[in-house]
Amino acid sequence: MTRLLIQALCIRRGDRVLVPTLDLAVTSGELLHVRGANGSGKTTLLEMLAGLRPAEGIRREPEDMPLHWIGHRNALASHLSPIENLQFWCGVNGVDAAGVVPALERMRLPPAARRRPVRMLSAGQKRRSALARLLLVQRPLWLLDEPLDGLDRDGIAILGELLSAHVRAGGLVVMTSHQALPANLPSVREIELARGMM
Repeated sequence: MTRLLIQALCIRRGDRVLVPTLDLAVTSGELLHVRGANGSGKTTLLEMLAGLRPAEGIRREPEDMPLHWIGHRNALASHLSPIENLQFWCGVNGVDAAGVVPALERMRLPPAARRRPVRMLSAGQKRRSALARLLLVQRPLWLLDEPLDGLDRDGIAILGELLSAHVRAGGLVVMTSHQALPANLPSVREIELARGMM
């Protein structure tokens, strides 16, 4: 069993304390939906879980558990096409790039959009391109910051299928969203971040 443990975690932004103490555990086969008002610390929490911000009180079991991190900015080079972006990502991560086009097909990114510079794509097309990374290599922990942003109904349905398959296969998901989650997701648990929560 894989687990993500959070014990007595203090969430700060600069010198401001957003959440003084947070305790929870996410286990294999579970999706944790983190909710809260703007500025409540949702993105900061995910960045801590991803190792992008220093934090004490976070433990992964196993310790070297691989993860996918997709932030709300997508991490796509604007002058490169989706195909070039994903090929570069594969090269950096030691992943076979043969899956790039099938992944974009699965996300239903139109063929013409796959070869356009990202700066010319719609917000939804950029988001589909970023989410295609989830299909390029299996990683047990998914950390997704507002993954529904910019997606139309079809895109939300595709993401719902990916999330359901990942959780049913024993994966872990921690995600933020201001929107309602796709219907029929298995093993969803919600937590609301609020200042002063214990």
